Amino acid sequence: MKIFTTKFLFIYLLVSTCVSLSAQTSEFLRAKVLDQQTGEPVLFATVSIKGKSKGVITNMDGSFRLPINFWKSGISIEISSMGYEKKEFDLQKFSPNDINIVRLVPGVFTLNEAVVIAKGEKRLSARAIVRRAIERIPKNYPLSNFSTKGYYRDYQLDSLGYLNLNEAILQVFDNGFDEIDSVSTKTRIYEYKQNTTFRRDTLADDSYNYKDWKKTIDNAYLESHGGNEFTILRVHDAIRNYKINSFDLINSMEDGDILKNHSFKKMEDTYFDGEPLYTIRIKKILPGYEARGTVYISKNNYAIHKLQYAVYDDNKRNKNERLQEIGVKGELIFEIVSEYNRDSDLKMYLNYISFHNTFQLSIRPKFVIEDLLIMAEKRAFLLNFNNQPVIDPIFQSNEWYDFNYKGKKIEFEKIEVKSNSTIVLFPKMSSRDLSNMFGDLETMANKNRDVSAAMKFKVTGLKDVEGNMLNTWTYRNYDQFREFFTQETFPNLSVGISKDSLMLKDAPLDGKLQPICLQCKSSSYWMNTPLQNTKQ
Repeated sequence: MKIFTTKFLFIYLLVSTCVSLSAQTSEFLRAKVLDQQTGEPVLFATVSIKGKSKGVITNMDGSFRLPINFWKSGISIEISSMGYEKKEFDLQKFSPNDINIVRLVPGVFTLNEAVVIAKGEKRLSARAIVRRAIERIPKNYPLSNFSTKGYYRDYQLDSLGYLNLNEAILQVFDNGFDEIDSVSTKTRIYEYKQNTTFRRDTLADDSYNYKDWKKTIDNAYLESHGGNEFTILRVHDAIRNYKINSFDLINSMEDGDILKNHSFKKMEDTYFDGEPLYTIRIKKILPGYEARGTVYISKNNYAIHKLQYAVYDDNKRNKNERLQEIGVKGELIFEIVSEYNRDSDLKMYLNYISFHNTFQLSIRPKFVIEDLLIMAEKRAFLLNFNNQPVIDPIFQSNEWYDFNYKGKKIEFEKIEVKSNSTIVLFPKMSSRDLSNMFGDLETMANKNRDVSAAMKFKVTGLKDVEGNMLNTWTYRNYDQFREFFTQETFPNLSVGISKDSLMLKDAPLDGKLQPICLQCKSSSYWMNTPLQNTKQ
């Protein structure tokens, strides 16, 4: 056996800088964790309440909030994140009326802590390390009953910020990693709300629709699971679901799909809470697609602390400078991040999971043709629109109107754009041809025969007085997030005999069908609602 010593040097800094917070609620103390060197937020850092088994996770802007009672009680907090030292901070030094700024300096990796590595393990390849981590999941993760209670949210982002934010306090009762999660795990809802202080968009909030292609994930398919966003989130935890298919390319970790489908590369070691971790990069190139990920594995017992995995569409160029800097060319399709922490029983329990995907919303044309009327007496066609077309001589040209009767193109000698949402078109034909055509069309209409078999038309290029182009669909791009952040873990706890107030896995979380356990609601857990402005 060889013994290697490693040492980590950590540097931290708490700056008493505060950012003014408008409309500050008296119920919560707010703060943000930033990187001292870059000023970037330290997202998904763990904020633990000193002396308690509770905590919270920072948001994507590094922010977090704590009940004001913790500040009044003089309690301290500990903040930890990969690459940073777990450090204690006195809440009494925080301002209750501002956003308190905590600045952390990335740690420097040097020698210190003794890490015992079995003979020959120093030469393990990246692939071998991942294989060993998968093999040791049954040893490193709980096989008996346990529970996690925490803050859940799902929301969307567009260019203006958050919208359709839904929040809940949930408790998950898991029978252990030997059981199939989707079958055996139970969830209780303590509180649920649609946060109306954030924007609501009913179209973006609809379920995914691949039948009419109204709301879709481009080049991917997402099962709706009855519209239950928490169920969708759970099935994408590849570590918890290591025995079954979780999502493409990762698939079943126990069967070695992740090993078969990817290449692996060892990167510089990192650490979490003083524990050294292997950092393994994952990569897969497919025609038009690229998958990238990182897995952080304990150098002590091969426990997987964190798995980050993303798939990109190389047919579309991304505009994200950070992604461009690391060589990612395509647009994100989805990204999943799950992090596990070691509890008092030395087993690994979920700290948080975040599932992020992009989607496209198809908006029906606002300017359309409602019907085409055959005016036999006037020997003309009348187009009815749902809105007033622009009255412009340019639209009185044949180039915008493609009409044909029995395969023969129709030219128009006069086109009248009316002010009552109509356009009248007078065909340029001989009197005999006009009489024959309109006579035939009128007869077909009177006999309820399909006129479109003989008469076909297409109108292009027109716009209405509001600037909407005729028959033109518009598209909006959004980011969708589903996230669960553990606030407290309960090893060896089961749901008990009572089965009431358990979440329906195939029903939406909106509270209309879901039972809310009001009698077991506890003020000890809180919603870590993000700041309104993601860039604040």
